[in-house]
Amino acid sequence: MPPADVLRPDGDDPYLVVAADKGTATFSDIANGIALERGFWLGDAFASGGSVGYDHKKMGITARGAWEAVKRHFRELGTDIQSTDFTVMGVGDMSGDVFGNGMLLSRHIRLVAAFDHRHIFLDPNADAATGFAERERLFNLPRSSWDDYNKELIGKGGGVFARTLKEIPLSPEVKALVGSDADSLSPPALLTLLLKARVDLLWFGGIGTYIKASSQSNQDAGDRANDGLRIDGNEVRALVVGEGANLGITQLGRIEVARSGARIDTDAVDNSAGVDTSDHEVNLKILLGGPVMRGELSETERNSLLASMTDDVATHVLADNYNQTLALSVAELRGVQDLDAHGRLMRDLEARGKLDRAVEFLPSDAQMKALANDGKGLTRPELCMLLAYAKLDLDAEVLASNLPDDPAFASLLAGYFPHRAVTAFPQEPGRHRLKREIVSTVLINAIVNLAGPVFVLRTREVTGLSAAQVARGFVLSDGAFGLSALKTRIDALDRKVDARIQTGLYGDIADQFRRAARWLLSHVPADAPIADTVAQYRAGVEALRESYAMTMEDQARIAELSIAGVPEELARDMVLLTPLAAALDVALLAHDTGVPPGKVAPLYFALGERLGLDRLRALAGKFSPPEHWDRLALRRLTDGLSQSQRGIAAKLLRSGMDVEDWAKTQSETLERTRDFLNALEASGELSVAKLLLASSQIQNLG
Repeated sequence: MPPADVLRPDGDDPYLVVAADKGTATFSDIANGIALERGFWLGDAFASGGSVGYDHKKMGITARGAWEAVKRHFRELGTDIQSTDFTVMGVGDMSGDVFGNGMLLSRHIRLVAAFDHRHIFLDPNADAATGFAERERLFNLPRSSWDDYNKELIGKGGGVFARTLKEIPLSPEVKALVGSDADSLSPPALLTLLLKARVDLLWFGGIGTYIKASSQSNQDAGDRANDGLRIDGNEVRALVVGEGANLGITQLGRIEVARSGARIDTDAVDNSAGVDTSDHEVNLKILLGGPVMRGELSETERNSLLASMTDDVATHVLADNYNQTLALSVAELRGVQDLDAHGRLMRDLEARGKLDRAVEFLPSDAQMKALANDGKGLTRPELCMLLAYAKLDLDAEVLASNLPDDPAFASLLAGYFPHRAVTAFPQEPGRHRLKREIVSTVLINAIVNLAGPVFVLRTREVTGLSAAQVARGFVLSDGAFGLSALKTRIDALDRKVDARIQTGLYGDIADQFRRAARWLLSHVPADAPIADTVAQYRAGVEALRESYAMTMEDQARIAELSIAGVPEELARDMVLLTPLAAALDVALLAHDTGVPPGKVAPLYFALGERLGLDRLRALAGKFSPPEHWDRLALRRLTDGLSQSQRGIAAKLLRSGMDVEDWAKTQSETLERTRDFLNALEASGELSVAKLLLASSQIQNLG
C-alpha cells in the first residue's frame, strides 16, 4: 500500500524487507511486531536479524565473507594466510563486528597497527600467537577498546595512544614501520603514515572513508571527520586491501589503488555476506511459514529449526563469496583480451538506460581506447561494477520470461535452502511465494560467475536471441558437459596448484560455455524440454569421450598440467573440453540418423581429418582478428564447418558408406582442397577472407 502523494515509478510489489545495519538490529523485533500486527504476509521475516533471526556478529558472517576475498587475493599472490604469518594494519577495534571477527579469522595475523576514533594501537614487532589470544580476549570483553589491551603483551617499540594527545612519540620500530625520521607526530599525521604503511593487508572494519583518488578533493570523499588524515589511492603500499566495512575507500580511490598494484575489490563485493545472510533468513522464514500456518510446525519448533541451520546458511553464503571473487579473478585474467567486449557491454547497457558510466566511474569510450592502446584491461574494482550490472540486467530479463517456471529447476530451487529444511518439508520450495525470484537469482549468479560478465552479450550478438534464451543455452551446456561438476573439482585444487594454473582452468570452462551455448541455441528448438535435451547431448559427450583418440598435443598438455599438480584424470577431462565440443554434432547426428553415438563418433572424426576440417579449425583457432565484426564472421565460419561436416556424415551414415570409400569418389576435389590449405598456410598472415575461401572449398564437397 503505497503512501499518498509519492511519485512511484515501480509497480506494486508484495516483498519489502528491512535489513538491520549500524547497530539497529535491536529494532528488528519492533518492526516485526508491527508487521505481525498489521497482518503483513512476511510476518517476522519483515526485518532480519531479530531475536529469532541470525545474529550476524555471533556468526561473524560479514567478516568471514570478506575474508574469502582476502584469502583469494593472497592465494593468487602465492601465500596461504591460514598457515603463513602476515602483517596487517587495520581500521577498527575488537569490540566491532567486522573488525573484531575479521582479526580472529587467522592465527597467523600479525596486527602491527590499528586505530579507531579513540585510540591508536601500535605493535610493529607483533607476535602472531600472542596477539591472537589477546585480541580474542578483547573480543569477548563487552565494550572493549584498544586501551584494554594488555600492554605487557605488546612487542618492543609499541603501545596504545589516545587520539586526543597532541604528539605521539615514535620508537625506532614505529619509525621503520611508517617510514618516518620524526621523533614524534600528531595523531592525524601518524594515522596518515599508517594508512601508507608497507604491510601485507590493509583491513577496513570501522566507519570512515580514508582513501580517495588523487584526482578527487576531500569534499568528494564525503567524510569531513577524516579530511585531516585521508590519503590517495596511489599512496597505498599494502599488497591487499580488504573492505569489510562500507565506504572505506571511494570508487575512484579503489581504481587508483588497483592501478598502483595492490589487490582490491569493492566494499559491495567484500562485505556482501551480511546482506546475503539476511536474504537466506527471510526466505527460510517464508518457506517455514506454510507449515506453521497449517499447524505442522509450532513457532518454538520453527525457531529451533532456524537456529539449527545457522552453519548451513553460513556455508551457502560463503560459497557465494568464493564464487563471486573467483569470477572477478577469471575476468581480470582475461581483461585485456575481453576489453572490447567489456566496452560493448557498457554501451549496450547505456543504450537501454540501464547504466550511467559517469555515475559508476566506468571509463568512457575514449578512455577504453586508451587502455587498449596501452595493452591494459579494466581494474578489478571496475570489473566488480560490470559484474553487478551484468547480473542485475540478466536477472530482470530472466524474471520477465517463463524460464524460471521450467520443472528442470526444481533441484536448483531446493538447493538454495539448507538440506534439513527441504528434508523436513520437501513440498515447500515449490510453494514458496518467491520461488521464481530465487531460481532466477541462483541461475544468474551461476551464469555470470562461471561464464563471465560478457557471456550473454557475446552469445546474443552471434545468435540474435534474447538474454533469457541465452540463459537457457547456459543450462543446456552445463548439463551436457557437466561443467559445474568440473568446476567443483577445480575448486578442490585450492593451495595445491599455482593459482594462475587454477584460474586458467576456470577460464577454459567459460570458453566451453561460449562454444556449447552458441551451438545449442542454434540447433535445439526453443520449446524442447531441458531435461530431455540434456540427456540427449550428454549421451553424445560420453560416447565421444570413450572413442576420442588423444593427439600428441593433447597428451603433452595433460603432462604439463599433471606436472603442475593437477590430478591426471582432471587434466584429461580439461584437455578434452575442446574436442568434446564436437559431441554436440555427434549427438544430433545420432538422433537424426538413428545410429548409436558410439558408431557416429569414429566416422565423424575420420571425416573431419580427411576433409581437412580439423586443420582449418586449428588455423582459425590461432587467428584473433582485432575487429569485433571479423571475430563474429570467424565464429560463423567455424559453425559452418561443423554444419558441412555433419551434412556429409549424415549422408554416409544413411548410405552405409565409410569415409575412405567416399573419399575415393571425391579424390579430385579433396586434392584441390589440400592444395588450397597448403597455399593458405604458406601465405603467411591469416585473414577472415582467406579462411572464408578455404571454408567454401570444403563446403563444395557437401
